[in-house]
Amino acid sequence: MKAGANLYVGGGIILLIAVLAIFAPLIAPYDPVTSANLMYAEEPPGAQFWLGTDEQGRDIFSRMVYGARISLFIGLAVQVMNTAIGVSLGLSAGYIGGWWDEMVQGLTNLMLSIPTIVFALALMAILGPGLLSLLIALGMTDWAYSCRISRAQVLTQKSLNYVQSARTMGFGPLHVMFRELLPNIAGPLIVVATMGVGSAIMAEASLSFLGLGVVPPNPSWGGMLSSAREQLMVAPWVAIFPGLALFAAVLGFNLLGDGLRDLLDPHGKGRK
Repeated sequence: MKAGANLYVGGGIILLIAVLAIFAPLIAPYDPVTSANLMYAEEPPGAQFWLGTDEQGRDIFSRMVYGARISLFIGLAVQVMNTAIGVSLGLSAGYIGGWWDEMVQGLTNLMLSIPTIVFALALMAILGPGLLSLLIALGMTDWAYSCRISRAQVLTQKSLNYVQSARTMGFGPLHVMFRELLPNIAGPLIVVATMGVGSAIMAEASLSFLGLGVVPPNPSWGGMLSSAREQLMVAPWVAIFPGLALFAAVLGFNLLGDGLRDLLDPHGKGRK
C-alpha cells in the first residue's frame, strides 16, 4: 500500500510539473522576461498577479512555470549523462574485471569522496556560467552511484546460465553487457536514476542561487531564490513560492523513486 501511495503521489506531482512546463506558453499569463514593469514591483498575490511580482514587476507565477521547463530539462539531461557514464563504467568493470575493474573502483571511490556540489563548483569556475556549462559540470559529477550499483549487479549475474549461454554462442563482450546483462539489472538503476533527477534539480538550483547556473533574466527556481534574498523581509512571497516549487519537484522524484524501488524489488512485499 505504501509503495502504491508513493508511486501515485510522486508520479502525480511530476506529471503536474511536466504539464506546466510543456504548456508554459499557454498557461503563463505574462512573458517571464519582457513583462517587467516597475509600477507593479513587489505586488502581493492577488487577482491580477496570482503569486505576486518580484522586484522588477515580473509575474512570479509565469516565471515559475517557465522555470519548471529549465529545471526538468536540466534534471533529466544531467541524469541521462550520469547514468550513461556510470552504467557503462560499472558494466565493463564488473564484466571485464582485472586492472580495469581496479581502476574504475579507484575512480569511483575518488568521486564519492568529493561532494558533488564542490566538484561542480570547480568545473563551473573553469567553464563559466551558462546552461551548457551547467549540463557538463553536473553531468560529470554524480555517476559514481550508478557505476557502483551496476558493477555489483554484474558480479552477481555474470556467472548465471544465460550469460554463459551467450558466451558459448559466440557473442562478444558488448553484446553480453548491453543486450544480456543490462536488461536484467535495470531495476535498481531505474530507481537510482529517478531519485537522481531530484538531486540534479537541487544541484542546479544551488548553482543558480550562487550565480553560476542559468544566466539571468532567464527564469530559474534557484535564480529566483537568489534574487529574492534582499526582498525576503518586505516581499516574502518572492522566495516562498519558488522554494515550494523546488521542494515539490524534489519530493515528487524521491517519492516516485521510492515507489519504483518497492515495486521492482521482488522481496518488497515480503518485508511489508
